[in-house]
Amino acid sequence: MSDGNVSPPPPSMPPEINGSASMEKQFKGLLAQLEESGAIRERIKSVVMEIESAARAMHSELLLVHRSLPVPEVLEKARAQIDVLKDLYRRLSDILRECPGQYYRYHEDWRSGTQTVVSLIAYLHYLEMGSLLTHGQTEEKLGLDASDFCLDIEDYLTGLCFMSNEMPRYVVNQVTAGDYDCPRKIMKFLMDLHASFRMLNLRNDFLRRKFDSLKYDLRRVEEVYYDVKIRGLVAEDTIKDQTTESQI
Repeated sequence: MSDGNVSPPPPSMPPEINGSASMEKQFKGLLAQLEESGAIRERIKSVVMEIESAARAMHSELLLVHRSLPVPEVLEKARAQIDVLKDLYRRLSDILRECPGQYYRYHEDWRSGTQTVVSLIAYLHYLEMGSLLTHGQTEEKLGLDASDFCLDIEDYLTGLCFMSNEMPRYVVNQVTAGDYDCPRKIMKFLMDLHASFRMLNLRNDFLRRKFDSLKYDLRRVEEVYYDVKIRGLVAEDTIKDQTTESQI
């Protein structure tokens, strides 16, 4: 039986103290998340720097197509960088595998570099095959898996626009070297690429601006083609004459 002496209840913590402890606990958790994210981003940036270095090396090799060096030799040296890039994208994929579902959280870190890589590989493919490198072929060359580490479609399209920027200079140098049929071939290729882009509903402002640059590249190539044709340096054209204005 109780002796009538009731122990007083333990003192309750003031609300402001409870709130302070809860806030501190939350921010410690947020700090841990930020530090983890920062460490991942640093690892990604380290790989991206190597990707950009490999892309610069590949670009330097491709610039030699504007000179008198044998093209197959130049392309072979440029192609060697694809294996380097493939290994680097595998390393990126391994990092992203540690944080599933976070692809677009870190996407901006490699976006610009990837657009450059796409442009170079697509340019190399055109010089070798005379055709467009597809999205799927680009992923295959870089060892990308759509279910794990994909090639963003807008990055692919932007890369194609960057590729077209190389065409006018290439055409001029090829004509100077005596290849008078080159302007016709590249004009036809850019016309087809331009028409294909027009099928898209471009909502990305940057990509839409890059598409505008493609139109200007086509016009510059057309000017070279018409100049060569007027001078009688090419045989009768095998494709219908078209102007950029008819497609815009």
